Amino acid sequence: MSTSIALTAVAFLLVSDLTNAERVLGAYIFQRHGDRTAKAWPPTKLTSLGYSQEYMTGSFFHDRYISANSSYKIDGISTDIITASAPQDDVIENSGVGFLQGLYPPAGSVAEETLRNGTTVEVPLNGYQLIPMSDVQSGSGSEDNSWLQSTSSCGKAIISSNNYFDSKSYESLLSDTRMLYQSLEPLVNETFSASKLSYKNAYSIWDLLHVALIHNSTTSFPSSTILNDTVIQELLVLANEHELNLAYNSSDPIRAIAGMTLAGEVLTALNETITSGGKSKLNVQFGAYAPFLSYFGLAELSPHNVNFTGIPNYASSMAWELVTDDEGTEIPATSDIRVRFLFHNGTSIEGSTQLQTYALFGQSTIELSWAQFVDETRKISIQSQDEWCQACGNSTGICASSSGAGDNSSSSSSADSCSGRGMSLGVAGVIGAMVTLGVLVGLLVLSMIVFGLRFVPKSAVAGSHRGSDASTVPVMKTTAA
Repeated sequence: MSTSIALTAVAFLLVSDLTNAERVLGAYIFQRHGDRTAKAWPPTKLTSLGYSQEYMTGSFFHDRYISANSSYKIDGISTDIITASAPQDDVIENSGVGFLQGLYPPAGSVAEETLRNGTTVEVPLNGYQLIPMSDVQSGSGSEDNSWLQSTSSCGKAIISSNNYFDSKSYESLLSDTRMLYQSLEPLVNETFSASKLSYKNAYSIWDLLHVALIHNSTTSFPSSTILNDTVIQELLVLANEHELNLAYNSSDPIRAIAGMTLAGEVLTALNETITSGGKSKLNVQFGAYAPFLSYFGLAELSPHNVNFTGIPNYASSMAWELVTDDEGTEIPATSDIRVRFLFHNGTSIEGSTQLQTYALFGQSTIELSWAQFVDETRKISIQSQDEWCQACGNSTGICASSSGAGDNSSSSSSADSCSGRGMSLGVAGVIGAMVTLGVLVGLLVLSMIVFGLRFVPKSAVAGSHRGSDASTVPVMKTTAA
């Protein structure tokens, strides 16, 4: 990703203006949290900078998807057709609050309500709009844990990631970088003992220094000549290598369980937009960097573009858009629907962020037909609880009652309705809506385990400040200092 760890604006390529009369039918956004304190000093907290980053990113998506003047405005978008979710984690959940405040800023008009006793009450914050956000109690503390697989609860994924520490490439880097990490001792000796200063803790060490270079004053963090630009760059490259290898391996796909689950959620949500006749428009999910890295590998982005081989910056965004050239006002036939993927590495302090489109699955075209997107996504995704349990080899918890037979009937039916083979739109819509409901129930339970989500009443205040996101897992080889 970006090689700079200073607080600078990130330059982005602009998406070319569309020359046709395109309609955006719906979108799914996966959003990384903003700037935070170091993981090595839990509990981690979202910083003012991080909150600002999320607010500005939310404002950008407001201008893209909701503003009446935008050429990318989603047809019929409103607060009633947005689904937002986040793990119960101080950093990630509060990032969601900031993002949603930017996505739906104060209405600008102050409403009044007169009570029975004659008292007049004005809506506070200039008409601030509250957007419900779902989360769950299980799976807490992900930003307090440096182990990338800590929140997956997927047995085989944990084993797969641990296998990296038995690889020749890991052993080679561990040996070759020993002196580099030992040289950092004067800077990090209050946090890491000498025995922990190695490539084994590459991410935790880089993260601590990265945060210090952003927030600490010169007197409290005298880097002197130890942490020059060359060393900073080398530490970032090593951290990227370390985390990518824990998140994805082409010969062992289960390692990318976070990306597999995300891919399934994206497909199900976009399918619901189609089968519900557009009643579901925009989904926003907040999380950490693991799903980014996993999805980059699964969608064949990292093998073809070096920009997808490293940890995405704070406030990075992935978006999947449903688009059509159909000039009607309803959801068109699936043969007239396309999907495009967009990525934005971080945010800009000037608020001038833009998304860049990228080709998925090694294709030569930026946009995929809906049928092609469905077919390719099904190859890399987990779409039901039974699939997840079978893939992970889990037999306890939610998997205790699983058939274990890998029943794919729900996901197959969902995908069949997605492709719209031989069905009228009306029939496909009714059947698809019923199938989608079943898939959503199963996928919701799965999401609660993998990403840590729980539902709150719609009347609940958006982004209540609670908890964090890691589940309890077996002791790992990579326990951070």
